[in-house]
Amino acid sequence: MHFFFNYFFKIASILWRLEASPITQFTKWSLVVKFASGAIADIIFESPPNFIYPLPSSGAYSGFHSFTGRGMRVLRSLEVWKLGIVNYLDALKLQEKLVLDRKSHRICDTLLSLQHPPTYTVGKRRTDHNLLIPQSELERVGAELHYTQRGGDITFHGPHQAILYPVISLREMGLGARSYVEKLELTMIELAALYGVKACPGQAGETGVWVEQRKIGAIGVRISNGITSHGLAFNMDPDLSYFGHIVPCGITDKEVTSLRRETGLVLPGEETIQEQLVSCFARNFGYSSLIWKEGTPVLSDKDDTK
Repeated sequence: MHFFFNYFFKIASILWRLEASPITQFTKWSLVVKFASGAIADIIFESPPNFIYPLPSSGAYSGFHSFTGRGMRVLRSLEVWKLGIVNYLDALKLQEKLVLDRKSHRICDTLLSLQHPPTYTVGKRRTDHNLLIPQSELERVGAELHYTQRGGDITFHGPHQAILYPVISLREMGLGARSYVEKLELTMIELAALYGVKACPGQAGETGVWVEQRKIGAIGVRISNGITSHGLAFNMDPDLSYFGHIVPCGITDKEVTSLRRETGLVLPGEETIQEQLVSCFARNFGYSSLIWKEGTPVLSDKDDTK
């Protein structure tokens, strides 16, 4: 019976908000009827109610926050794991587990925020020819090489580079692969703009984010059954000499740059910049709240077998 009182209160609240809304009377009552019919179904099947929240007073649907599958969306949360510096294979193993958990709805959308020790990674196209030094020389320069199933060409990850690995459901957001990548680009563009750096997406065939002819952010993603992994890497102040041992992302005759080089300023702490990057990501993907977690999770043998 508490559902009846809950929905009575909600519908009364909607009617009160709609009186001040600029949309037509027909649209107002259509929205109320649509919600009321969903409420009846919820009561019959004893499912939890879908809540409606007020929006800022602008736009045609100013009386509502967002829409669900029946017509109303619920507010979405993002769990953010701040992991510090993590070995590449450990991060890959963690992503694989999280993807399985997200596919089976055991977890919500999750974002890994971290850095790596010096590491070169090659995408599924196996473009080894863009590694300009023999693999036997990698130990001398203090770097590892790993092959992955992400898209994109060879790239470098290392300290002082902000990395985000989203494990999120594109289907639930109604996003395709192209729109997803565009939002990742916009995430890095907005971060650069916070420091007065004008960045933009690359030209045709040039992935990532650029400052004129200099690359400041890379993107390489994998999407499996609508669930994402891998992600983006934004250069805060990495050792750019490591990029001299590869053809970054397979693009010749272009430089790699960093936020530090482009601004010439003393930057705030890297944790601050990484949190700003997370905030830009959350805003572009429409998350209403962030749940922060710190520390590297330990994967048990039981987790490995799932």
